Amino acid sequence: MERFLPHELDFPADPWQRFAAGRPEVRCPAGYLIYLQETQATCFYYLRSGRVKSYIQSEDGAQRVLRIYEQGSLFGEASFFDELPRVSSAVALTACQIVPIDRELVRAEFARDPSLAMMMLSYLARTVRVLSEQVDDMAFRPARQRIARHLLTLSPTPDGTLSCTQEEIAASISASRVTVARILSEFARNGWLKTLYGGVRLLDEGALLRLCRPGGH
Repeated sequence: MERFLPHELDFPADPWQRFAAGRPEVRCPAGYLIYLQETQATCFYYLRSGRVKSYIQSEDGAQRVLRIYEQGSLFGEASFFDELPRVSSAVALTACQIVPIDRELVRAEFARDPSLAMMMLSYLARTVRVLSEQVDDMAFRPARQRIARHLLTLSPTPDGTLSCTQEEIAASISASRVTVARILSEFARNGWLKTLYGGVRLLDEGALLRLCRPGGH
């Protein structure tokens, strides 16, 4: 079934694992600040295990979540490639194992397999598309659609469970936690999902997809 996962379309399973194969990981406890907004990007990261949050922070301390990364993801790559200061920060949401990827390793892997460079270009282009869709969501879509779309970007377990708190959803879609709680309760009454402690379980993914399409209500 279609899902809003443009960063994964047409890619083999865990395509970035070759960057991390045989390399030592850094073990981070929950709450560990991996990198900070406005710092220089000397590497990017492969997430071997755990969950990582990417966010931007305003001068008054307000935060906007950009994305939650799951096992097998790359993160921090955009500023690495454009060689400008980082536009976001990243923090470990759970205990994590991350593998730093530096320029020497990238050059070696691209030389060994040029198709990997093309895959990376496609990945970066799709990341831009995802961010553009986030701007569209914030500017034009009602909260019900924004929540449905956000849930459909998350990777479920085999039983359909999504690890996401109401606070994380609220920060990701620029809504209040009260609004998120109200809409999740509505979705649960409709039989679309079941709310859990620290997450939800999808029961009718098709209903969320229909809500997100033009004219969905």
